[in-house]
Amino acid sequence: MSENHPENTLDLSGLLCPLPVLKARKRLEAMPQGGILKVIATDPMSAIDMPHFCNEQGHVLLDQQQDGAAFIFRIRRK
Repeated sequence: MSENHPENTLDLSGLLCPLPVLKARKRLEAMPQGGILKVIATDPMSAIDMPHFCNEQGHVLLDQQQDGAAFIFRIRRK
């Protein structure tokens, strides 16, 4: 896809499983194909849940890192 989409940021700090994945799914559904969503979560389970969600839904997990208590994911919408 040749279009450039701005990166959206979704800060889900403080939310516990399954809310980070559910809110990320809702935001991704509203984005154009190829759009990139940066998700910030503090629930340690998100380190497992977010990659699994991307794999199941066909989204591309571009990057996953931890910054202190925050887990940061960059997801490209399928």
